[in-house]
Amino acid sequence: MDQDSHWTAEREVLEAVSRITTSSITRPCDEEQNQPKAEILCQARKQNPEKDDLQDSSASLSSNSSMTTKELQEYWRNEKRQCRQVKLLFEIPSTRIVEQHFSKYVVYKIIILQTGSFDSNKSVIERRYSDFEKLHRNLLEEFSEELEDVTFPKKTLTGNFAEEIINERKLAFKDYLRLLYSMKYIRRSKKFIDFLTRPELQEAYGCLRGGQYTEALEILLEVIGLQERLMRGNPISVVPTLCAIVVCHKDLENPASAFEYGEKALARLHVHTSHRYYIPLLETMITLAYELGKDFLSLQEKLEEWKAKKDPIRLFTLKELAVREYV
Repeated sequence: MDQDSHWTAEREVLEAVSRITTSSITRPCDEEQNQPKAEILCQARKQNPEKDDLQDSSASLSSNSSMTTKELQEYWRNEKRQCRQVKLLFEIPSTRIVEQHFSKYVVYKIIILQTGSFDSNKSVIERRYSDFEKLHRNLLEEFSEELEDVTFPKKTLTGNFAEEIINERKLAFKDYLRLLYSMKYIRRSKKFIDFLTRPELQEAYGCLRGGQYTEALEILLEVIGLQERLMRGNPISVVPTLCAIVVCHKDLENPASAFEYGEKALARLHVHTSHRYYIPLLETMITLAYELGKDFLSLQEKLEEWKAKKDPIRLFTLKELAVREYV
């Protein structure tokens, strides 16, 4: 093959690879058809703020005709690895038996971590059989068709505390959570998210109401990471937790940390100025900014702009709103 033919063939390979990649990026996502490659690329486009990087890299690659076919294939394999969708994995490594008054039950330790990168901030929760049973019953009310082929571990009259039964249920519950998470509408449902977060949030807000801010903050910081992973498509839903963290830091006299989490909450509310937390959060942020010597005039302008558009009404403070959550 002469040199012109070599360059022509290599250019044709390059164009073909570029067409295939562009097609796979722009094709519609269909999570229900279990097409992981398409889902990965589609979700990367939706969720990654640098979603045009693939197109930019494609354009820059087109001008580089010195890459061999093998190098091109390896290049695109690496590109796809970088835009792999983050998903959650569920592990149940251990259990413990709790004896309380006249009751006895098994508690399952659930570790939740994300794929795609080393997850140093894994979440750890504990649930008992009755919690799983309640979740399944609640989900059947709304997703009976999706769950018609899902087998839930049945209770037995005897042997519930036998090591063999407990180990079987550990595996069954792990597969059960994995299956639920694989279904788009279920993993985004309030019932599923509540199962994973509500008990801890109730405990945290109970501590907050009791003035136990250190204990409340410790739990909230654990929960917020899991909430953010579960609610990637609905970032505004984590605002109450972020604001509760602001309240705890503020009452613990950590204004810098309170301001940091307040900025995260405001970023999620910048197009949701009618949200019940927006104005109380703005007022708190103005106070914190003034205390920290930061620019508070821009925050004050937003507050005055909102007040000019709305009729004056009595608003709760940020702390008053927080203590009313999960009552």
